[in-house]
Amino acid sequence: MPSLYLIRHGIAEDRENYEDDTQRPLTDEGRKKTKQVVKRLYDLGLRFDLMQTSPLLRAQQTAEIFAHTFSNCPIEKSLELAPEGNFEAWLGWFTDWISNHPQPHRAALGLIGHEPDLTTWAEMLIWGESKGALVLKKAGIIGLVLPNEQPWVGNGTLFLSIPPKLLI
Repeated sequence: MPSLYLIRHGIAEDRENYEDDTQRPLTDEGRKKTKQVVKRLYDLGLRFDLMQTSPLLRAQQTAEIFAHTFSNCPIEKSLELAPEGNFEAWLGWFTDWISNHPQPHRAALGLIGHEPDLTTWAEMLIWGESKGALVLKKAGIIGLVLPNEQPWVGNGTLFLSIPPKLLI
């Protein structure tokens, strides 16, 4: 069954210091903690076939940290992972990606994005609706196992939810 990892970007600069929210970078502390989290995930044996990232700077910088550690994993931008991205459009992309994957039952996809979208997406995949029950801290990770075939919505299984403080 395919695995989906939803990862929130690391700690970013304060919003009020940036006129354009899309250009807020990670703080030095955010970079440091994210590097520690990523190294720990790698040491725990996580591997990805692909990482998708929001086009916002803080998410891209988080993706670059993943790329440095997970050197064989391609990274691509997805507009759907920007705040208020289109979940249905992303599901269409995911369906195509899984159907073209050489081993769809072993596929592992990482998504780097923002809150509250990531937990909303996870809850949609698990329960078929958003319940506001999941929490995803900055540089935290949620892991889901999805069925081998559609429908994806409401049929996912939560197997991992780790705040960064447990990985550092």
